[in-house]
Amino acid sequence: MRDNLILADATAARLIMAGILDEGVCAEGVFRMEHIREGRVIRREYFLNTVVTAGRNALLDAALSGAAYTVTGPFMGLISSASFSAIAAGDTMASHAGWLEAGGVNAPTYAAPRKTCAWSAAAAGAKSLSAALNFTFTGLGTVKGAFLCFGAGALATIDSTAGTLFSAGLFSGGDRAVVATDQLNINYTVTLS
Repeated sequence: MRDNLILADATAARLIMAGILDEGVCAEGVFRMEHIREGRVIRREYFLNTVVTAGRNALLDAALSGAAYTVTGPFMGLISSASFSAIAAGDTMASHAGWLEAGGVNAPTYAAPRKTCAWSAAAAGAKSLSAALNFTFTGLGTVKGAFLCFGAGALATIDSTAGTLFSAGLFSGGDRAVVATDQLNINYTVTLS
């Protein structure tokens, strides 16, 4: 009598994958500007901005780090037309080769310092300034847009390169030529969508 033992091994695997949940967050900012001359509004417009990489990273670190966080600033400054070439996503306060800040060394000058942002409570995924910031000019020149900086080391001092650049944007209707006593009232809203 002979016994036969047959060994067999079988393996089967199936991977069933549900639909992919694709969710993203985009930070978008909008500046709103009102140009006043001799007490009259001579132009209103809004303009989008570039939320730079350093600003996105700082926002994420502050919101998700799990540690207590107190913001320094944010401060709003103006972009001069002097030597302007571009705003780039890689810009920082210490290095923004395509633009210069208005107000100090670069025209037009305005009553210092940079303006400090005060915010309303966030609602519907957006946060806005509680009131427009007023820039009153002391000299003539051309303004191209505005920027926000905040964070460790940020200062209200015009031309300071300290802190983190959050965003920068150009007027959608073109440059604004201003003269002494002109005013720009600028508001800002950032939305996460």
